[in-house]
Amino acid sequence: MICVSISEKNLEKCLELIEKTEISEIRLDLTGHNKEEIEKLFSCRKRLIATCRPGVFSQEEQMEKLKNAIRSGATYVDIEYEAPDEYKHELMAYAHRHECYVIISYHNYECTPEMEQLEQIMKNCFTQGCDIAKIATLVRLNSDNSKLLSLYRHPGRLIAFGMGDLGKITRIVAPFLGAEFTYAAMDDGEPTAPGQINYSRLKEFIASIQQI
Repeated sequence: MICVSISEKNLEKCLELIEKTEISEIRLDLTGHNKEEIEKLFSCRKRLIATCRPGVFSQEEQMEKLKNAIRSGATYVDIEYEAPDEYKHELMAYAHRHECYVIISYHNYECTPEMEQLEQIMKNCFTQGCDIAKIATLVRLNSDNSKLLSLYRHPGRLIAFGMGDLGKITRIVAPFLGAEFTYAAMDDGEPTAPGQINYSRLKEFIASIQQI
């Protein structure tokens, strides 16, 4: 399954994009949608991930945007691995009260850590109470791809892939190894992460593998 990461600021266009996909991630830190727009988006009865990365809004604003999305019907909420424990616990409890799945996501934009560290990060995600662990790291060597894909041998609901040009192959292969889904860019928009493949092209890659 392919999840399209959406950063579209126009509400109506955003709704049109959502209708064309099985599942979408709404990057609330990039869309700039207000309270009413968030309510309209997440009440559209589609499978949506509410994500609000740090750096744009204060932690209080992030929390309120994500809670609003959860209340309005988000299927998943993405919480940063590095977020303070108090923030994580409050948001996870709120999500589970509203029957919303929690993704705890670890991102490393500089490198791919060693296997032992990756496994510990994944274990920590589950220990902290997530439903799905997400690990995305920058791939500098082909061996980094092997480390990330090896995580799928462990039990638990997981999304693991590499960022950057060398990591693109992991975005294609991950669904065949048990990933909950893989992420793609909008066809007519900018990627929201390094190495993201656009939706139509990724769909073609996966379909061609399925035919083998």
